[in-house]
Amino acid sequence: MSAVHDRLAELIRSAGSVVALTGAGISVPSGIPDFRSPGTGLWANVDPMEVAHISVWRRDPERFWGFYGQRFAALEGKRPNGAHRALAALEAAGRLDAVITQNIDGLHAAAGSHDVIEVHGSIATASCLACGRQYSLDDTRARLAADADGVPRCDCAQPLKPDVVLFGELLDEAAMTRASELASGADLMLCIGSSLEVYPVAGLPELTLEAGGRIAIVTQSATRYDHYAIARLSGDVEEDLEALVAAVELRH
Repeated sequence: MSAVHDRLAELIRSAGSVVALTGAGISVPSGIPDFRSPGTGLWANVDPMEVAHISVWRRDPERFWGFYGQRFAALEGKRPNGAHRALAALEAAGRLDAVITQNIDGLHAAAGSHDVIEVHGSIATASCLACGRQYSLDDTRARLAADADGVPRCDCAQPLKPDVVLFGELLDEAAMTRASELASGADLMLCIGSSLEVYPVAGLPELTLEAGGRIAIVTQSATRYDHYAIARLSGDVEEDLEALVAAVELRH
């Protein structure tokens, strides 16, 4: 445990409102690749505009699901790691108000976090945009496996769309409104496992700063907010968050 962990723990204990903002980096220890790491990132070897754009889903669902089917397979069976559990523990202890996440994997909820704002949606369900029917993840996977063209289809025969925000789509207005309100009201925002590059979510720390709050950054890569961070941790995300929780509890 370092002096930075101790300092950040004290900030958490003294803050009236603490909010976490998480990105792909928090799920890497669970075996889920992030987006931009050279060689291993999800977009390292493929152009997302050619496989994960809403226009691709509309005009070529086979191509879209050829990619997204692999992503579904990569997420299957993945479990929360110590970093997810650390945030759930902070919430349970009354030290964390909510988790705003860019992730679609559902691991925060699986770890026990109750107030999770999934600003990019979730793979937990898929919907038919023609008739509005919604299907569970397991049902969507079964339909994907059963279709000769590799496209999960609704009972009305139209292709399903995962309930995630694709490139070319707007973020859910209600989710972003809640996230913005939490950011503006936070005394401390913990930015974890995010490059803080993708807008509008990357603008949330700025809302905290503009309202007089502070931000702390726990991620390995450099971010545009590093200069403004009251505390900066760049080691293993599991180890850093577990040490942080231990420091908060040690002086509870």
